[in-house]
Amino acid sequence: MTRHSFGPHRIGPSLARMRTGGTRAAADWNARMLAEAADGTRRGTRWGRGALAFVPSALAVAALGTALAQGALAANFSVTGQPFTLTSNGVEGSGFGAIVNTPPVGRPDGTTTTHTAMARVGFASAGLAGLCGIVHQSIAGVPYSLLLTGGQKVTATPPATFTTDIDASNLYIQATELQAYGPTTLQNAVLGQSADQVTVAGKPLTGALPGGFGLGSAGGEGGSSITLHGLDATAYDAEMAGALVLPDLRIRVVAGTATTC
Repeated sequence: MTRHSFGPHRIGPSLARMRTGGTRAAADWNARMLAEAADGTRRGTRWGRGALAFVPSALAVAALGTALAQGALAANFSVTGQPFTLTSNGVEGSGFGAIVNTPPVGRPDGTTTTHTAMARVGFASAGLAGLCGIVHQSIAGVPYSLLLTGGQKVTATPPATFTTDIDASNLYIQATELQAYGPTTLQNAVLGQSADQVTVAGKPLTGALPGGFGLGSAGGEGGSSITLHGLDATAYDAEMAGALVLPDLRIRVVAGTATTC
């Protein structure tokens, strides 16, 4: 492969223009996402098919990272047709609810299937102790991993105690598996509530069917709470329909199949 080198006198003005453009684009995107989130319609940034764009768009990503570090950013992370991993040292949530549904899952040929049962878990508000997201991709037959991290470092072995440093409102996770390590505290919850009666932030969970399994609140809207030590989820979608305050965002692509951030 031929390598090219460019002197600073050639790349300096270009980088400056890219930084300015990336920052402006990030600000416009953030304002649009927050406005769209307010109307309750599910929208977001789709990962997967667009993952390649992260490599040549490093400056735009850095601009988004700056926006996150300075304030709140609406976000929706999903990968078409394949699961990804979300881990955290711990989660403290209120207004908690969960149902079982069968959401549409994209296939490589562009069609969808609804034959995969998943748990849709929602929090009206949540605090996370760090966040690690891992997406596995294959580019020209070579495996790569896209890593998203924020807040404190997420450890392979969750700590016995944790302090949250990430705030999220209207947080939803669509997962085939979600588990915690260590004690889980669940308060004011109704196990076996009809799925269509479960609400989070005043709204029913997507895909809820009358008579379907639901885990809702016994204390009215916002009355339930949960504390999870060491969240580990195999997810198809993670949606922050409200605002996400994520310090020290970092997005990077590494060769191979990463299992930890």
